[in-house]
Amino acid sequence: MAARREIRVRKAGRIITRRSAVSEPHGGRHHLPIAGRPRQRVTSIDVREQDPPHQPVPPLRPPKGAPNVVVIMIDDMGFGAPSAFGGPCEMPAAERLAENGLRYSRFHVTAICSPTRQSLLTGRNHHSVGMGVTTEMASAAPGYDGIRPRSAATLAQVLGGNGYRTGAFGKWHQTPARDVSPVGPFDRWPTGEGFDTFYGFIAAEMNHWYPVLFNGTMPVEPSNTPDDGYHLSEDLVDRAIGWIRNQQSLEPDAPFFAYLPFGATHAPYHVPKPYRDKYKGAFDHGWDRQREITLRRQRELGVVPPDAELAPWAEGVPHWDELSDAERRSAASLMELYAGFAEHTDVQVGRLVDALDALGVLDDTLIFYILGDNGASGEGGIGGTLNEHRYASGIPDSAEFINANADALGDDTTHAHYPVGWALAMNTPYQWTKQVASHFGGTRDGLVVHWPNGIAERGGIRHQFHHVIDVMPTLMDAAGVPAPSTVDGVAQQPIEGTSMLYSFNDADAANRRRVQYFEMVGNRGMYHDGWMAVTRHGTPWVMVQDGRRRFDDDVWELYDTTVDWSQARDIAAEHPGKLRELQQLFLIEAAKHNVFPLDDRMTERENPLEAGRMDLLGDRRSITFHGAGLRLTEETAPNVKNRSHTITASVDIPSGGVMGVILAQGGRFGGWSLYVHEGRAAYAYNYFGLAVHRIVAPERLSAGEHQITLDFGYDGGGVGKGGAVSLSVDGKQVAEGRVDATIPYYFAFDETFDVGLDRASPVTDDYPVADNAFTGTLHWVRVDLGDDLYSDAASDDERERFRVAHD
Repeated sequence: MAARREIRVRKAGRIITRRSAVSEPHGGRHHLPIAGRPRQRVTSIDVREQDPPHQPVPPLRPPKGAPNVVVIMIDDMGFGAPSAFGGPCEMPAAERLAENGLRYSRFHVTAICSPTRQSLLTGRNHHSVGMGVTTEMASAAPGYDGIRPRSAATLAQVLGGNGYRTGAFGKWHQTPARDVSPVGPFDRWPTGEGFDTFYGFIAAEMNHWYPVLFNGTMPVEPSNTPDDGYHLSEDLVDRAIGWIRNQQSLEPDAPFFAYLPFGATHAPYHVPKPYRDKYKGAFDHGWDRQREITLRRQRELGVVPPDAELAPWAEGVPHWDELSDAERRSAASLMELYAGFAEHTDVQVGRLVDALDALGVLDDTLIFYILGDNGASGEGGIGGTLNEHRYASGIPDSAEFINANADALGDDTTHAHYPVGWALAMNTPYQWTKQVASHFGGTRDGLVVHWPNGIAERGGIRHQFHHVIDVMPTLMDAAGVPAPSTVDGVAQQPIEGTSMLYSFNDADAANRRRVQYFEMVGNRGMYHDGWMAVTRHGTPWVMVQDGRRRFDDDVWELYDTTVDWSQARDIAAEHPGKLRELQQLFLIEAAKHNVFPLDDRMTERENPLEAGRMDLLGDRRSITFHGAGLRLTEETAPNVKNRSHTITASVDIPSGGVMGVILAQGGRFGGWSLYVHEGRAAYAYNYFGLAVHRIVAPERLSAGEHQITLDFGYDGGGVGKGGAVSLSVDGKQVAEGRVDATIPYYFAFDETFDVGLDRASPVTDDYPVADNAFTGTLHWVRVDLGDDLYSDAASDDERERFRVAHD
């Protein structure tokens, strides 16, 4: 028999105590899907004489009292960014929910994207479910293969299997990279992981003006354009509200689970101009002063104790007074942009909350508003950038260049990211940033919980230590749903999270999470009863490290967070015994949860061959695509980078002439396109938006059948080198030229490889956005890859370029 428990529930405007639904007998709820009811006995040949009459099969429902559930997640936001936790980014919806609910001041995530999301939706540590790093960097090791084991069912599968209606709207970054294609398999897409419906994108980041979207598993285009007022965050909330309204109209007695993980505030920072302009001049005081202002506000709010200190500044990052006037101006502009982006996102959350209120379901909806999937990101480098992909390949933007383009910040011509200094300030009072799992700057984020029918206190603060793996068991606990023993016949591994429900109505309750390990790309941490041992292995804004040190050479630090809230004072030298104890505990926890072998490779792991994972196309060097319309991610498309290649297209030109794209990859911020411009065969190579190399045939294509061929002869000698380009029609060369340098690692996370058109942003201005499909007939297009592929591993010269760019 299940243990009895009590929770406090608001009824008719007052809080009462009742037995939780979790104390009710569950019967078959331990095995999902739940078995149907016993077959009713047939007593008669004639239905009119059946006794007793057969009863209709009732719809599946969760235990009585189960609330609606909404989980909202912001991307790349630090603890010290939102106003609800003392930060400078105004977030009125977060404040409203916090003032009528709870703030959690010691809530932790995994330090990077995919792992946090996998942990959130499985209730297990990220290595335990194969997501030790992002999907694009998956390897063959069990803790890093990017494949959720079927023994770890998702929250959507469990709630859905108990009668909830489930919908996901936004960023999904847990599907294995090779599976994100028209042929699937689709079992690890959102609709294969328990969600009845999905609308959003499957990628690390997304262009918010021209997103690459899916409805379920089908590619779809945005409903309109930025000129018509389109923005991705608004679209996602519109879809979520519409789904909830329909669900309430048709099946109001069934609770819903809505999952809303925004692409914001991850770069690119795309936001309507009024939100950016609102913060004009707000950050001219700089990041050092901002840390002081934020810490004061945090103390006033009570989300840090009065004696909390600012953690040490990161080595190698300049202080504000060390910058030139131009550098201060560019840095301030990028922070104004980010703050506007954050506020705009939260305004959309406010629209969702208003919709729930208007439907009369807000009070019985348990909302988890998670203000970051990791700490603020330092991936924009020391000076920030107008194009983060450019920076990641070792090409920094000067302050003068950023200032010259400041009026465009936030629009569709920029792909901006702020400097490291602002990331550190947005993580106040903690040190370091996203990726750095050793320190709270990478792992501690604000959490707001709102549930008027289940939480008596308004505006309370909870200081219990918790982790993102605790969300799933909390929501199951509130719903009265047990952890299943089997799902689809597969025995389930234990849920590793701990329910937070005990803290909802007891601010002084003792911590129930006493132990938690942390690890990301070699950065490690071990928490136990307030003590924390940590070691930072790498610098997050250096994508290709200048010679990696051995893990055994990493220097460990020790903090007593019961008296040193922000990891400000390293006491390893004073307590060597405690440090050794926690180091030993890390080894035990790491072995238990598939953390080993440690892997600190970053950019190199984006190449499947380097990482050791299966690629969709394998070692095939010739791929033919039939007809137009196919859309592929970079991970599932032929890899034309750092090698020679030939593209041949069989086309039929109508008598009235032709225009449009035959084959394209990437977009405005980097990519290439084979197309027809004003009736002439053409090729464009866009080098990070800095230069667009165009090769155009002098003569128009005649009507009839033709073969258009592009030959790209790679120069060799390393990655990112140039090449000779030749265009031919029916075997005769019609144009030639050169590309001086090529993109070595990644064209874009938020663009695609498109057959017969160029989706999202265009590679070249020779054709318009969206309305650029090939107007002739495209029979087929073949990509032939050369055997001269150069490794994505950086040479010594390239490492030096990265070092200089990132200094």
